[in-house]
Amino acid sequence: MGSHTVVADVADELARRVAAGEYQPGELMPSVRQVAEEFEMNRATAQLTLGRLESYGFVEARRGKGFTIREVREAGGMDVYRHLFRYSIPMPEVAVEMFRDVVEVERGIVMGALLSYTESPHGIEPAELKATIDKLETLARQEVPDYHRMLAVEVALVRELLTVQGSSMQRAILNSIGEMVLEVPHAVAAYFAGAADLHVLIWRALVAVWESGSGPSEAQLALFDDLFGMYHEKVIARFEELVDFAGSAEEGHAATA
Repeated sequence: MGSHTVVADVADELARRVAAGEYQPGELMPSVRQVAEEFEMNRATAQLTLGRLESYGFVEARRGKGFTIREVREAGGMDVYRHLFRYSIPMPEVAVEMFRDVVEVERGIVMGALLSYTESPHGIEPAELKATIDKLETLARQEVPDYHRMLAVEVALVRELLTVQGSSMQRAILNSIGEMVLEVPHAVAAYFAGAADLHVLIWRALVAVWESGSGPSEAQLALFDDLFGMYHEKVIARFEELVDFAGSAEEGHAATA
């Protein structure tokens, strides 16, 4: 095992302890010497490990004192939240609470992008839009659909919609959310709580509305809002099932170890 892997693995374990509350905000992290002893590494590698934890935003260096644990939930930005979400998966209650927040923000951004698209002064070339949806359909029809690639395609598509609408801040937030979700397999799977081809059908229906040039009617808006709401509730429920199962499996493995 290379030193790079050791640094990453130990930094992940220390970050997990911060996320789980085993180390409290304001407290000093274990020293370089303590980390080196616990994980049987030399001090230079331990220093690199704590430096990586600082790059995650979980600790800050204090001259002459070592590393102090930050109040990551309150003071952390999107990058810290991303790491925190990844380390929260073994703690179902924390993970579900964070995922619910992620989904709520994502839903608002995506809903706004989809419904405002017909009013945009510029648009995506119709042929390009349809080619992307065809690509999505090809992925959905595989014997074992590649959910990760499908979700990445959908994030890229919404990103393009936001770009032509000039919504740069929403695009930046969507990019962060996309990275956060795509690196957690449970979250990716949850976004396909329904059939994979349902995603394709919704995109095709949206394109039909956009091509009509008149925008969605009041009835279509209400229906889409209801469908979108129900879909996201299913996504959250599916995520809860997946992390609960993962937690139970981990406990069972620990009990038999």
